[in-house]
Amino acid sequence: MTRRLLALALVALSRVLLPSAAHAAVPSVSAGHDAWVAVSVARLWESPSSPRTVDRPALERPVRVRAWLRDMSLAQRKALFSRSDTEALLGERVRVTRVRGSWAHVVVPDQPSPKDARGYPGWVPMRQLTARTPLASTQVATVVRRTAWLRTDDAAAAKVLEASFGTRLKVVSVLDGWVRVRTPLGATRRVSDTAVSVHAPGATALPRTRADLVTTAQSFHGLPYLWGGLSGFGLDCSGLTWLDFRAHGQTIRRDALPQSQHGTAVRRTTLRKGDLIFYATAGKVHHVTMYAGAGRMVEAPHTGAVVRTVPVRDHEYFRARRYLG
Repeated sequence: MTRRLLALALVALSRVLLPSAAHAAVPSVSAGHDAWVAVSVARLWESPSSPRTVDRPALERPVRVRAWLRDMSLAQRKALFSRSDTEALLGERVRVTRVRGSWAHVVVPDQPSPKDARGYPGWVPMRQLTARTPLASTQVATVVRRTAWLRTDDAAAAKVLEASFGTRLKVVSVLDGWVRVRTPLGATRRVSDTAVSVHAPGATALPRTRADLVTTAQSFHGLPYLWGGLSGFGLDCSGLTWLDFRAHGQTIRRDALPQSQHGTAVRRTTLRKGDLIFYATAGKVHHVTMYAGAGRMVEAPHTGAVVRTVPVRDHEYFRARRYLG
């Protein structure tokens, strides 16, 4: 009996001192290495001191996006202009450039920007990142609804995390009515197969046609404008166009000005669906929309308004660019 107890004690001790691969410690987030977004949507801030008291729900893990948006006044939404310019979605890879206390300065490679050749820069709370390397998978599930719930991987299928349109997760398996996915923190969750597109890595989540670009943009009708928004919880003008093109297999610049400097120049008389239209004041680009055909365009206009389709405006019309076909 004594030997048995001793053996059990040694086994327990070995599990503490020599953890198995399945329970091995995850490396910490550190400068010079990749990390992955571990919350439904992470804000990139201008500095660690940029967030206000009202922004606390946006700094947590799990992030409380809807509570944050609900509690902000119109004036507080407008004040995001000087504090935060973009977001990154669950599972998105970032490169950590430096660490300051509980904050990490990162660049987002999938969001090209003239601000940094490596990707869009900003500060993120380290609690919203993980250094756990994603497992290899032959399939990816991309959320193609405005948002979709990730649920527990059991009969209860309880709601755990609300993921945004455009979120990409590794597929574990496909069940009847469900797709089992792996989160950045290593958990296996279920998501309705009607809410995602399952495809090979590198393939497009949605058909890459001009008409489909417009259909996707219009699927956000009624969604409130959010400065720096890049998700199904809220979008700014260039966030709408970036998120749309990415779902259809093309990565464009994150902000309106650099979007206006790439692609193929298009005359107003030859506009086609999916072309981007830019508006400027004194030659300074401040807005981007997507041409929807028949003299109309889809836009996320300004704080206090919602995504909508309206006639193409003459006032401050600056130029148009074509990224597809």
